[in-house]
Formats: sequence, C-alpha cells, structure tokens
Amino acid sequence: MKMLSSRRHHCVARISIFLITVALIAGLVGCFWPLPFYNLTITSTAGGSVTTPGEGTFSYVEEEMVNLVATPDASYRFVNWTGDVGTIANVNAITTTITMNGDYETTANFQYTPRVAAGSRHTVGVKADGKVLAVGYNGSGQCDVGGWTNIIQVAAGYGHTVGLKSNGTVVAVGRNDEGQCNVDNWTNITQVAAGSGHTVGLKSDGTVISVGDNFFGQCGVGGWTNITRVDAGYIHTVGVKANGTVVAVGDNSSGQCNVVGWTNIILVAAGSGHTVGVKADGTVVAVGQNDKGQCNVSGWTNIIQVAAGRYHTVGLKSNGTVVAVGLNDKGQCHVGGWTNIIQVDAGEEHTVGLKSNGTVVAVGNNYYGQCNVGGWANITQVTAGSYHTVGLKSNGTVVAVGRNDEGQCNVGGWTGINQTAAGGLHTVGLNSSGSIVAVGANASGQCNVSGWTDITQVAAGFGHTVGLKSDGKVVAVGRNDEGQCNVGGWTDIIQVAAGYGHTVGLKSDGKVVAVGDNSVGQCDVDVWTNITQIAAGGWHTVGLKSDGTVVAVGTNVFGQCDVDVWMNITQVAAGGWHTAGLKSDSTVVTVGWNNYGQCNVGSWTNITEVAAGDYHTVGLKDDDTVVAASWDAELANWNLS
Repeated sequence: MKMLSSRRHHCVARISIFLITVALIAGLVGCFWPLPFYNLTITSTAGGSVTTPGEGTFSYVEEEMVNLVATPDASYRFVNWTGDVGTIANVNAITTTITMNGDYETTANFQYTPRVAAGSRHTVGVKADGKVLAVGYNGSGQCDVGGWTNIIQVAAGYGHTVGLKSNGTVVAVGRNDEGQCNVDNWTNITQVAAGSGHTVGLKSDGTVISVGDNFFGQCGVGGWTNITRVDAGYIHTVGVKANGTVVAVGDNSSGQCNVVGWTNIILVAAGSGHTVGVKADGTVVAVGQNDKGQCNVSGWTNIIQVAAGRYHTVGLKSNGTVVAVGLNDKGQCHVGGWTNIIQVDAGEEHTVGLKSNGTVVAVGNNYYGQCNVGGWANITQVTAGSYHTVGLKSNGTVVAVGRNDEGQCNVGGWTGINQTAAGGLHTVGLNSSGSIVAVGANASGQCNVSGWTDITQVAAGFGHTVGLKSDGKVVAVGRNDEGQCNVGGWTDIIQVAAGYGHTVGLKSDGKVVAVGDNSVGQCDVDVWTNITQIAAGGWHTVGLKSDGTVVAVGTNVFGQCDVDVWMNITQVAAGGWHTAGLKSDSTVVTVGWNNYGQCNVGSWTNITEVAAGDYHTVGLKDDDTVVAASWDAELANWNLS
C-alpha cells in the first residue's frame, strides 16, 4: 500500500477540519437564523375598541397565533372583524385569534344598539337577559311584548313596537293597518327603526328593507347600499352610508330630506318633520321643520348620540350629560340635571334616558311629567297633586315636578319645611315654626295662609287648604261652594285630609268627621271607629283601621272603594279615582281607575310611604329614592341591568 507523505497527510487533515468547521457553522447559523416578522395593524369603528392586544401596529413572528378581544361601549354591540381575515379563527366572535402569515390589517366593527325606545305614547326597554318591558298607551297592543326573548334592540313607532332578535330575525306587535308589522320573513337584520306607519330594517350586507305605509315614498329604500345606520321619522326614512354621507326618502315638505351635502356623519335621528345628524367630530347638523327651535343644534359639541321627537331634539354628550332644544310644553326638554346617561330616545312629547347603572329616567308627557322622579334622593315625604308631585328632602328643602302653569312647582326657595301638601293646582308647606307657605293657583284664596300659626299638619284639596292646629282645632281657606271649609267647630282633631270638594278630620278617639260635597256619599263617615289614618280622594274617602283593614265610602264607579279584603295595611292614599295601600311588608296594593297605569305598582318593594294624585301614584323607598306609576312612569323604577 502506498503511504501518504506526512506533508500531504497534514494538508488533507487541515482541509477536513476546515470543511467540518464550515459545516458546523452552517448548521448553527441554520438553527438560529430568525424567522420572518410580520406587522398586524388593528383599528376599530366608533362604539368600541380592541382591548387585546390593543390598537395600532404590532410585530409578530411567522405562524404566531395572536389573541384578539373586542370590547363594545355602552349601547353598542360587536358586529364582526373585517379586512385581512383569512387566518382569523372566527370573524363573528368578539374573542378570537389570528395566525400571522403575512402583514395584516383588521378592523373590529361595532354597531349602535339602543336598549330603550320611545314611541308616540309608549316606552320600551330591553333587559340584559333579552326580555322586553313596555309601558304606556296600549290601545293597539304595542306594549304586548311580555313573551319576547333574545331581543337585542327595539324600536317604537306611533302605534307599534319592533324587536330585533339575536339571530337577525324580527318581531313586531301593535297597529298593523299599513302592514308595518309584517316582518316575519326578515332575516340577517342588524338594526330596526319604526316610523308612524312603517318599519325599516338594515341588513348585514348594508342593504335596507321596509314595510308599511309608503304614501310619501318613505319605504323606497330598495336601491340603498353600503348603509351603516337607519332611522325612521313620522313619514320619512334616513340612512347613513359607510362613507359618512346620508340618504333620505319620504315626505320632504319641511326640507327634512335635504341631506345631500352632509358628510362625516356617524349617526342620524329622524323626527316628525326634521332630521338630525351627528358628525365624527361631535358636532351636530339638522334640517327640516324648525318652528319650535328643534333644529337649533349648531352650537352643540362632544355629542355622541341624538334623538328626535315630534318637535324637540335631544343630544347625549360624551360626559354622560344631555342637552335638548325645541318645544318644551310638556317638560320634554328638562334634561339639564341628567348624568351618567349612556343612551337617549325621544317620543312625541317625552324623552327617555338610560343610565350607566341600568336604570331609566324620563321627562315629558306622562301626564305633564308629574312622575319624573327617577333622580330624586334623600326624600323624606312625597305628596301628589292633580298634575304635579312634591318631595320633601331631609334637609328641609322641597323639590317638585310636573305641571307648573300656576307656579305650583315654584318651591325652590323653601327651607325649614317639615311637611308638604299638594292640591289641584297649588302646593303648601308647613314650616318647623308652625307657619305656612303656599304657591300656585289662588283664584279661590287657597294660598291665603300667611297668617296661620301653630299649625301641625296641612292638607290641600283641589281649591282649598286645611290646617290642623296644635290645640286640635282646624282652619281652612279657599273654595267653599260645597261647605268644605266649614270646619270652625271641629275639636280634638289629630289629622286632616282634603278631597276635591270635601274635608275630612280624624278625631283622637278614632272617629271621623267630614264636611262639604256629599253627592256620592263621600262624607258618610259617621259610623267609622278605630280609625288611625284618613285619606280623601276626588269624590271618595278612605280610612285605615287599627287592625290594618280599610274602609271606604263615596263614588265607586272605578272600584276605588273595593278595599274590603285589604289586610296588614299601614298607610292609605286616595287619588282622583283610585286608592293605594301600603302593606306591612313594604309592598303596595291599589284599586280603581288604571287608564294611565296609576295602579301598576305590583313590583314595588321597600316602600315606606305612598301618595296618590289624580292620575299617578308615588312611592317613597327606604333608601329615600322615589318611584312612580302612570303613563310612562313605571320606567322610573326600571332596572335594565
């Protein structure tokens, strides 16, 4: 065998070592060479944000799986992810993942989804569990929503109610004379709106469908595309396009459809004869009927949502407060004190606000707004007049809401008050000194109480005022056409009550006396015994007995005297044509006329005092807040959380 020379041997060895070293280095380089990095750009539409990983541009290695979490704002819901969605696990899921195989851009889309809606004379609310509440006028069955489930948005028209279900289908109840409730076959709907006699649905593909009255062409939405938001006015329909422009069809007699030049619009609202738009910068534009000032919104800023009523406009600011312009004859614009509001809506003559804690406040025609008590606190006594409500605060000041055409709510300057009484159109306050103050109608001299002293209790009828003195005697001023002020001979009285045209006194021995109008037997109390409290309604009288039972005399045309079966009652109140009783378990029972919902108190709990007006009932809770029942008033006790 031929042997290699030593020199050649060393050369081969060196080459071998070099080749092995190169191979090792190449292997190591191959093992640690970095994988490609890709950028993920995340954005969101108005109404929410991407909280994981956040919004902006992020870098990830190839094949990395990134968690995506979208979080909607209050009154908005997540719709889907759009953009580069090829590797997103579920584009319709609020929490999902994306796998990075390139540079991607994706957007989380949100849609405004109101949970309260105000119709012409009814109000609707969606609960967190998908069920629905409704109060107000129900002559066409528009409040018959008790069986609805899985609802995510509602709309309220003149006489009908529409509900959007979580599966994209739609239900409707109420007036259907124009076919406005024929929505059974609708699918893939993401938002609904209701006009006077028509219903509008926005589909997931950005097109729009509509049914119902089309006399003015308000249902002519068949050619609309790329729509992100719709609203329905009385007889016109408005849509916001994805590029921020607006389209409108229907009645244009007041110029409410003149929206062609609008840009950067994110939300719209359609009223009876006007249209309002919120711009991306928080300013507001409006066109159409402006005879009541409902379009005077040019100075508004930081607005995130608007609502349009018949003749008024409401704006929700980013700080949770509310502004309103337009007709205010029913108090529908009295929203200055509202805070923590997350959604507003406007009916024909009332305004509704959803608070961040899930409760609801409302002002306006309700009758005359006398049940707008949702924001009251630290109240120690409540009284109800014909169309107004008065609350005594723990610091001796007084608040009042409702009809104020006679100044009966002008109690803002009162101090040192320890009892109040509300009459037909006047209000009386008892000072801690035993003197009396009064405001309101005085045509019959019912407010002429300035000379009264040593008063321990007051009562107010429709046109007269009664005062109980510390010595058990009684004084009265005002209307006396039925002899309701003839109390000069009364003695040993411990409580007084005043009806429309009669006056009642409770004696220390538990017996009762009465004077005034007795045309329907409202003064037939001579045989009553063991009475501990009395109340006088319009034309009936109620007495609470020491054993917790109740007696009543007078007109009973609406069943307001059907109290024979009541037990465990601790306090009674008498309204115009209804009677309320507070039970020992702090719940409330009522009988009588309920045409305005004044007897809808079945859900009340923790009540410490009740009061009754002509058309409404008020309850003071143990936390010093107030609830009320009447047309829209039950919403003062709603909790949609």
